[in-house]
Amino acid sequence: MKLSTMGVMALSLLLAMPAVAQAAEPAKKVTAPLDLSGDSEDLHLGDKEYSPYLDQGYPTRPYWGDTHVHTSYSTDAGMFGNRLGPDKAYRFARGEEVVSSTGVRAKLVRPYDWLVVADHAENLGLAPMIAESNPDLLRNEWGKMVHDLTKGGKGDEAYAAWTEKMGVRDNPLPGDDLQRTMWERLTEFAEEYNDPGTFTALIGYEWTSSPGGSNLHRNVIFRDDKNRTDQVIPFSNYDSSDPEDLWKWMAAYEEKTGGRVLAIPHNGNLSNGLMFDEVTLTTKKPLDLDYAERRSRWEPIYEVTQIKGDGEAHPMLSPDDEFADYGTWDRGSFGAIKEKDMIPREYAREALKRGLQYQQDLGGNPFKFGMVGSTDTHTSLSTAGEMNFFGKAPPGDPSDDPERLEEMITGYMPDPEGRDYAIRHYEGLAAGLAAVWATGNTRQELWDAMKRKEVYATTGPRMTVRLFAGWEFDEADVHRADYARHGYTKGVPMGGDLSKAPEGKAPAFVVRALRDPDGANLDRVQIVKGWLDAKGETHERVYDIAVSGDRTIGEDGRSQEPVGNTVNVENATYSNTIGEPLFLAHWQDPDFDPEQHAFYYVRVIEIPTPTWVAKDVAFFGVEAPEGATLVHQERAYTSPIWYTPAKG
Repeated sequence: MKLSTMGVMALSLLLAMPAVAQAAEPAKKVTAPLDLSGDSEDLHLGDKEYSPYLDQGYPTRPYWGDTHVHTSYSTDAGMFGNRLGPDKAYRFARGEEVVSSTGVRAKLVRPYDWLVVADHAENLGLAPMIAESNPDLLRNEWGKMVHDLTKGGKGDEAYAAWTEKMGVRDNPLPGDDLQRTMWERLTEFAEEYNDPGTFTALIGYEWTSSPGGSNLHRNVIFRDDKNRTDQVIPFSNYDSSDPEDLWKWMAAYEEKTGGRVLAIPHNGNLSNGLMFDEVTLTTKKPLDLDYAERRSRWEPIYEVTQIKGDGEAHPMLSPDDEFADYGTWDRGSFGAIKEKDMIPREYAREALKRGLQYQQDLGGNPFKFGMVGSTDTHTSLSTAGEMNFFGKAPPGDPSDDPERLEEMITGYMPDPEGRDYAIRHYEGLAAGLAAVWATGNTRQELWDAMKRKEVYATTGPRMTVRLFAGWEFDEADVHRADYARHGYTKGVPMGGDLSKAPEGKAPAFVVRALRDPDGANLDRVQIVKGWLDAKGETHERVYDIAVSGDRTIGEDGRSQEPVGNTVNVENATYSNTIGEPLFLAHWQDPDFDPEQHAFYYVRVIEIPTPTWVAKDVAFFGVEAPEGATLVHQERAYTSPIWYTPAKG
């Protein structure tokens, strides 16, 4: 179903917030996955009361934020020109006007609900220590050297000296004192700006594993406050580049403090095939049940889209999916050129499919993850909007300087065969954001929702997407006033599990998708299905379940006619005269086999809009680089819902 633009504002409430329960359905207890963490009190709908909102105990809206913001406390940001500390990152996320490191005023269209300042653990706070002439830093011979170089106007040499140490995992500032000092400063900023119910500052950091230049980075996110997180110092790449060692450290943290922690991998597209490999990093042993259980425990969600490319799908792996070639970075990583045999072990959809194989063979799934987006900004400014993009690092701040478009992000290290694998700033996305269906805006509630995977990713727009699956949903359910209440009572949300299909039943899905109120209309809503056949081979298929305009969906489950294009490239503008503001969709799998492992996630596609490069060309009057993308279709990806056969 589709609705006109005039109904958007009224229906936005219907989508995000359930209304009074229908009289025919008494209040019932909400089932999993709402209480999977073991940390929350029992969540329930309550006894029959006049007010239907008493103790409703389920999420009523998505909370928007970014799990991946770097400030001047990250050495690759602070020594690269970022002068804005964590305080500025929080103020900007809260909706305040902030001046960038290069003097450009910036503000969000609407505030975020939460933020993670995820500064790199490796020599955390080096740039502020240099700026302050920290006495403890100066007592270290290497520290004094980079301090003097920077103060003497040779910051590039100081940065090169640091990257050389990082490259060989040789910590130039050994000992815990400096690390602890700067970590406690970082957590103090989080406490200062944390305002439960209004704005949440989640404590976190980035572990920057880069074996041979291959990206295995994780953002580590705590459920806890400063009292617990200050009992440790961040585990860094200097300690180990193996994710299994990070998980051991996380387990030790929980045992020591009684707290909770999770990790979010990102940029598998730059991992040279290591992110979703078939063997462990250090021992090169095939993945086993123990590995699968540990990885799924510690890494429940994956950052699927950000500035350094989109990691949902790849056209080589999904040739029948015309939307698979979006923000594709497949030429190289930070350390080497990309070989084609690496690509199948780098993308989320392929990993989800292989996870089904592991589930059947091992009884555990190492790649059972939900999906979020985030920015990976190194400017302290989380700007995920194409018309408000402040670049990845200060040299990429808005300006007519050619470096804004041409800054090289990968390709610094020479290829033995002389191949060019450089990826430049104009190829970056102004992405992305994380939406969390939490019961409230606190550290505990947001973290619990991440843990149970009730989250979704967007490439920047804040469209509202809600998904439920179950065995009894019919077409009328998507129109219910109490859509959310009914969804939790009769099925599971994104991130959930279905099993033991009733005889003769196929899973049914109900989806609501509402455009960003400050953004573009929607082209279509799709369900992406992956499954494992009787021969142990994986498959995928994309189904259109709602399309805009007068287009139809064929018997093959696809609408072949494009939505159209209103973009004026010259002015970097578009019109919402095509597409739909809201979709209400019901779909039942026509090809369901109860004996096959499967997953399903929703992908929502916007109408075409101009990119940030198109805006720069129009705003500054510069020439677009050859091959630059000027028009694209932004999107959202929900966390999957998995089906496991009774025998699995």
